[in-house]
Amino acid sequence: MLQIYNSLTRKKEAFKPHEPGKVRMYVCGLTVYDYSHLGHARAMVIFDMVARYLRIRGYHVTYVRNITDIDDKIINRANENGEDISEVTARFIKAMHDDIAALGVERPDAEPRATEHTGQIIAMITKLMEKGYAYVADNGDVYYDVSRFVAYGKLSGKRPEELRAGARVAVEEAKDDPLDFVLWKAAKPNEPSWNSPWGPGRPGWHIECSAMATHCLGNHLDIHGGGQDLQFPHHENEIAQSEGATGEPFVNVWMHNGIVRMDDEKMSKSLGNFFTVREVLAKYRPEEVRYFILFSHYRSPLNYSKEQLDGAKAALTRLYTALRGLPGSSDKAERAYRDRFYAAMDDDFNTPAAISVLFDLAHEINRLSEHDPAKAGQLAATLRKLGGILGLLQDDPDVFLQGIGAVGGDSLRIETIERLIAQRDEARKHKAWAESDRIRDLLAEKGVVLEDSASGTTWRRN
Repeated sequence: MLQIYNSLTRKKEAFKPHEPGKVRMYVCGLTVYDYSHLGHARAMVIFDMVARYLRIRGYHVTYVRNITDIDDKIINRANENGEDISEVTARFIKAMHDDIAALGVERPDAEPRATEHTGQIIAMITKLMEKGYAYVADNGDVYYDVSRFVAYGKLSGKRPEELRAGARVAVEEAKDDPLDFVLWKAAKPNEPSWNSPWGPGRPGWHIECSAMATHCLGNHLDIHGGGQDLQFPHHENEIAQSEGATGEPFVNVWMHNGIVRMDDEKMSKSLGNFFTVREVLAKYRPEEVRYFILFSHYRSPLNYSKEQLDGAKAALTRLYTALRGLPGSSDKAERAYRDRFYAAMDDDFNTPAAISVLFDLAHEINRLSEHDPAKAGQLAATLRKLGGILGLLQDDPDVFLQGIGAVGGDSLRIETIERLIAQRDEARKHKAWAESDRIRDLLAEKGVVLEDSASGTTWRRN
């Protein structure tokens, strides 16, 4: 049975969806004011993997991932560029879709935008007002009254009294309690606004997700995911808002992926130590980046380094080498390997352990390829099928190994390599071993590895 670590209970639990066979999953998406960085990519790839695996296991998954398209950062970026807000968001939404599609991330079933759901946001704030969970401050903003929600802090483990002791309140804030957070911001000059019962304004960040999640998936979600840095205050506030408004438990299982680190610090735009997805994809192929992300357990920190990404490239080379020259197409998977793979994934989506099964398969394929090619082909089909669950190993092996379409340009064109191999074959036919070795060495210097077998010579990029 699938076990998932629940951030709310701080332990692994047997996964039991609210409605048998169906999974309602919501994941916090991006605030679209800049290009996606590797930290964003990690969350996107991880929850893409979760959705894929749940579907493989027979669940009907409704996966919703929002877009925050109204926010202080977006407004500031538009003002800096002299652009309309819609121009900024349209550009970066397209960039986000391009970047994560390159990484093999499939589109969610729904991708609601905050600006398209102001009606639902206003309706939820109205409910909170009616139930005494919210109030209008002197400055016209609407705040959530944290003191009214007795379970505040249950997700993060933070006690309200301790948070109050360390809280800082800006001079201009009119809230009653340092922990109260804004639900609706009163309109300011030259900012977009929507009409509401409390006057023109725009939604606060936290309420957007509560309103869109419950609108798309109902009051009770099976899984809510996002980065570890969102656990507090964003997800804590989502619980307070949603449960305050509906009177029902909001989420069964909270999943949080670990942060991406750079030089032992969190990778983030605010620290200026981040790499955009585009910058990374200018140096590495998308599948190499996806493998790099999945090779670490999703709850662990992920350390960005050239060595780690080079290791991902080398690992994929080994796996694709095992697939080379074998049919690799079958609806049946070898049961023993499939069961081991599923057991790893059922243990809180343990992708490192699942990937180790792929390498065991590759080792066995290499062992059998010479004397039992039929069995090797069956195992190759299993390797490709299981790799596909992770969004890996779906390329043609020769395309990957020969670097066709790889970034950074090729040191030698494919036509040149194949011409040199043909010259070497001719030299070997005439037993001109010195010339054969010279061509091999020349290709090796250019990062091309030749592999001779009874069926001929194949090659790959080193």
